[in-house]
Amino acid sequence: MPFADSDGTSLYYERHGSGPAILFVHGSGGHHAAWWQQVAALRDEFTVVTLDLRGFGRSDSSMTDFDGQDFPGDVVAVLDQEDLTDVLLVGQSIGSIAALRAALLRPERVRGVVLGHSLGGISHPELRELAAADRAEAVRLPVIDRLLTGPFQRERADLTFLFQQMGTFNAARMQDLRNLDTDGPSLEEIGASGVRVAFLAGEKDAVLSVQTVTRAHELLPGSHLEIVPGAPHSMYWETPQAYNEAVARLRRTLTAPKETE
Repeated sequence: MPFADSDGTSLYYERHGSGPAILFVHGSGGHHAAWWQQVAALRDEFTVVTLDLRGFGRSDSSMTDFDGQDFPGDVVAVLDQEDLTDVLLVGQSIGSIAALRAALLRPERVRGVVLGHSLGGISHPELRELAAADRAEAVRLPVIDRLLTGPFQRERADLTFLFQQMGTFNAARMQDLRNLDTDGPSLEEIGASGVRVAFLAGEKDAVLSVQTVTRAHELLPGSHLEIVPGAPHSMYWETPQAYNEAVARLRRTLTAPKETE
């Protein structure tokens, strides 16, 4: 069971399969095991890496408080220890912010970033205003209704219960992570890095609207946009087949080998 060191913090991670690499970065209620439906589906074609950010899962949770600004370094620690190159980083929600920042810290290792249900903390006044309006609507809903659709909750009470239980393994909480998107990268910084970016969103995302994600795509030259019909904020959990197909497609198309460019 491998661990990586991030400035003295022990981070748990797992590596499965073989082939082109995909590293998943979980959101505020997840950890490495949340990706069970992705690992099983993708490991025959890809190297699939999952990790626990500090304060989550099996990683060090002994600190008295948590700073989201440390998360990009956690991702980098795993990238460096596994000596991954041409990797696709796939973030979920707030994990996308850590994924994008890690990519900008190690552009020589990261060929692309998928911002799942997130703007990645991009610093832009119009996007900040749009995201704030979306959040104002989202907070009117119970937390579970922001993440999973009503029909899924009714029809799959078992998976809904397991989804809620996942967060009980974490010491860090959403309120500990609010500063992760402080001083985020500009559109110009992302463009200059050479890291390719894809926005992956669900049509029924109750946290971040399709309109907001589409506008981010329009503002970031060269970015890709994938909208999955009928999918919620936690698409990876509720509609895993569509999610896995989108990630595999982006891994194949977004990260062409350097020697062919």
